[in-house]
Amino acid sequence: MEQDAVLDVAIIGLGWWGRIIADHIRSSRNLRLVRTSDIDEQARGFASERGIHFSTSFDDVLADDRVQGVVLCTPHSQHTEQIVAVARAGKHVFCEKPLSLTGDDVARAVAAVESAGVTLAVGHEKRFEPPIMELMRLCKSGALGVPLQVEANFSQDKFLSLPADNWRLSTKEAPAGPMTATGIHLLDLAVAIFGEAESVHASVKQLDSPLVNGDTLAVLASFKSGGHALISAILATPYVGRFAVYGSRGWAEVRDKSHPECPQGWILTTCMRAQAPQVIDMPAAPAVRYNLEAFADAALGRAAYPVSRKQMVANVCALEAAFRSAASGRIELVCAADSLARH
Repeated sequence: MEQDAVLDVAIIGLGWWGRIIADHIRSSRNLRLVRTSDIDEQARGFASERGIHFSTSFDDVLADDRVQGVVLCTPHSQHTEQIVAVARAGKHVFCEKPLSLTGDDVARAVAAVESAGVTLAVGHEKRFEPPIMELMRLCKSGALGVPLQVEANFSQDKFLSLPADNWRLSTKEAPAGPMTATGIHLLDLAVAIFGEAESVHASVKQLDSPLVNGDTLAVLASFKSGGHALISAILATPYVGRFAVYGSRGWAEVRDKSHPECPQGWILTTCMRAQAPQVIDMPAAPAVRYNLEAFADAALGRAAYPVSRKQMVANVCALEAAFRSAASGRIELVCAADSLARH
């Protein structure tokens, strides 16, 4: 594939995040936004301002031969069927997180893209943040020793301004409050470090907000490899983000300076045994765009997408267990990702 080739894509869903994605694509080196779609006619104005074709029909997008890839920024419960439909249309698919809400559904989505031979990517932009990539490198190189535990937090108060009937606040789309909004990103990073989860204990409470589906989440995930992840996500406090890995020879921590919507940089701190902590101030970088461009590079045959499908499935399996645990109040076992994905 020639180096100057670009992937022509359409966005389905022009809500808050879909519009952010649209502007990232328009500034990309290897993506071109050729059309958009949303069931809300009011989204037409956004597309018109940017000179992008707009329609309210998902099927029209799939029938458009210009469209090589589809970016899904739609409610969570729609993802599986939309991934399957996009794959059957022979188009590559980038889906916002979570890919699906159950292990069975994500297995069906993965099977569809494998059968069609198309690329599948997921909107976990934190994997593409430079300090997180450095932290992952330290883990994989053995510099931190054996990874023992993850501690992570991703909290924000953006949802307080949403109307009560917004889909992001519904029990159907967000069965464990903050889990699908922010906690899922941290669970994904923990899966990247430890592999498949074995069990999950999750607690969701409504403590001080109108968010009836819960504003405060705590999760303890235990992994087959032996490690733990302690995850916190809150929807009623100003933004804060932190991800730390503790190993047998050292630890590393990433602190965000701002929400991923508008990154302002990070503080990366590392500490190895018998050494003083080292602090690095890392500049802002467009991780959301980097993820989209990795999707395009994979679709264009330039490089493999860096998140394996096995990890995608493992993350959703652990997510489903978190939903069950939040409802039952008990520790819930995680379905076996190995039985649901081959890659």
